[in-house]
Amino acid sequence: MTAPPGLLADLKARVIAPTLAFIGLGGPAAVNLLAGIALAETGCRALVQDGGPAMGLWQMEPFTHDDIWVTFLPAPRLSSIRSRLLALQAGWPAGSDRATQLIGNLPYACAMARLKCYRAPDPLPGADDAAGQCRFWKTNYNTALGAGDVDPQHVALFAQAIEA
Repeated sequence: MTAPPGLLADLKARVIAPTLAFIGLGGPAAVNLLAGIALAETGCRALVQDGGPAMGLWQMEPFTHDDIWVTFLPAPRLSSIRSRLLALQAGWPAGSDRATQLIGNLPYACAMARLKCYRAPDPLPGADDAAGQCRFWKTNYNTALGAGDVDPQHVALFAQAIEA
């Protein structure tokens, strides 16, 4: 699934790169990976999973979101990132849980997707390695149970994200 023309380049330049720089986890490899994940997960066209719990362009499930906050972010070494995530949260909708932010708050959703990748045991592939980024996505983000696969179609999505 490809993104509407120009959208992926805008997403990289206006959301992904500045968000990742703000939380201190940027760089070309991370930007391209997050663009590829958005493309592989939703084609940059959906904010909620059809018939499932995943939310946002990066299709993060509330359980995964909450697990990052409970088991990963309390580490003292992540206090700066935790503070920046709190700064990214919107005050709307009032009274909603944090996971709801994944739907309409692109910087927050992007930051949370990056944290899921950051806590993965594997290092990020090179910025220009579409096949490596696709493998990283499948292994560390989509998981063995996910619908995606490391195949020519998905590798092409990561190549498109790199070129955008």
